[in-house]
Formats: sequence, C-alpha cells, structure tokens
Amino acid sequence: MCRWLAYSGSPVLLEELLYVPVNSLVTQSRHSRLGVETTNGDGFGVGWYANSPTPGLFLSTEPAWNDRNLRELAAQTVAGAVFAHVRASTGTAVQQTNCHPFRHGRRLWMHNGLIAAFPVLHRELALAVDPSLYADIEGSTDSEILFFLALTFGLKQDPPAAVARTVGLVETIGRKHGVAHPVQMTVATTDGDTLWAFRYSSEGRSRSLFHSTDITTLRRQYPDNPTLHSLSPDTRLVVSEPLGDLRGAWREVPESTCLVARGGVEELRPFQPLH
Repeated sequence: MCRWLAYSGSPVLLEELLYVPVNSLVTQSRHSRLGVETTNGDGFGVGWYANSPTPGLFLSTEPAWNDRNLRELAAQTVAGAVFAHVRASTGTAVQQTNCHPFRHGRRLWMHNGLIAAFPVLHRELALAVDPSLYADIEGSTDSEILFFLALTFGLKQDPPAAVARTVGLVETIGRKHGVAHPVQMTVATTDGDTLWAFRYSSEGRSRSLFHSTDITTLRRQYPDNPTLHSLSPDTRLVVSEPLGDLRGAWREVPESTCLVARGGVEELRPFQPLH
C-alpha cells in the first residue's frame, strides 16, 4: 500500500511537511508505523499550488529517502496547499506515470489501497471512462482509473457524489466477477481551495487515516510549542498516519466517511457508494 498527506493552510516550506516532523512522510517511506508494508519505496510524488493556474507536480521512481532532488525542492518551495505520497506498488510497474498524485487541470488525486483483482476488472472499468478523458490516462494503476472514473462521474462539480458513483461501479463490476471485497481506499482530492478525503472499504476494514485537530485548541493546550504558533488557524492536515506524537493533535477519520475542509472549516459526512 502507500502513505500520503494532504495539507492546506498558511504557506509552508515543503520540507516542514516532508522532513521535519518526527514521523514525517519521508520517515514513513522507510519505517511506516501503521501501513500494511513498513517500506514504501516504489516512488513518490508531490503536488502543490503556487502562482500557476495548474498545480506543480514532481514525480520520481526513486525512494523518497534517497532522492537529492526532493530535498532540494522541499527546501526552496513554499505552498499553502500540498499533496504528497510515497508508494508501495500492489503489482503495477514502478514508473513515473504510476506515481501519485495524479493531475487533471487544477485537480489533484491520490490513493492508498487497491481494487481487488484489478487485472480482471481493468478492461471493463477503463471502458466506463468518458472517451473525452480516456486519452489523458498515462499509467497503468487502479488508482488512476479511480481518478478518471470520478472525473467521468462529475468530480469537478460534486466530488462526494462522483466518488460514491465510482466506488459503486467498481463494487458492481467486481462482484459480477466474483470479487467479494472489490474496494480498499483512502483517497484525497483537491482543486487547491477545498480538500476532500475519503475512507472506505468494501469489507469495512479500511486503511488508517487521521486529521489534525483545531490549531487554536492545540495552542491553548501547548502554549510553549513554537510550531503551533507559526501556523494559521485555518491549517488542516489529513494523513495516513500521524506525523508526530503530540497528544490531542490527531483524530482518526471514522470508517465510511468523507471529510471536507475549506477555509479552516471541516466537516465529516457519512460516505456510502452509489450503485
């Protein structure tokens, strides 16, 4: 599987997210605490929103812990919305076009999990992608197919409904082929302004996912912590596993949940597939 983080809030250097925390994403690439695999070394990617109409994107097949270019980029790049992902392949090739996050226009997407029996279901799922989008698929992963199915079902207009329809389709096709539990996922997507994150699996035993608690509350709880006072009140983080051990800083996202965060306000909604 994989590990990922999604950040929105006051502009920060990428290294403050990727390297500095005790359990940073780069640390998780070698020593994941809660992942299925301890090591996530099959590539990585970072997407960020700056001054361009589309987000920046840096992808590599190198292990995150061993990439000098990532360290250089992270020490120089400041952004207020960041997606980052370290990959552990579930069978597809280790290549740049299979690294997350995936980008389409202003939209970013990343995924931890899998479509069970994907080689069996791949063709039927790919044929459900809107023909006008199909040519933009560059890689061979189930994660990218999920992204383009969600785009087909209206991700740009209504992300929760689009993801619900996507999962519903995968489950319907999977069960037609005898797959008992077709979907395992934590997914994040953003347009640079709003963050949507989903935790769901067909068997009701989803991969780990956490969100940060309110920064203002943490400041009162830890008045001598300088990191907390450098962040704006609207800062939000959604992560595969906590970046540190600060008590009260993280809450688990419940099973079958959609989290929506925008402008420092977050909402947890029930999530169910639409079949």
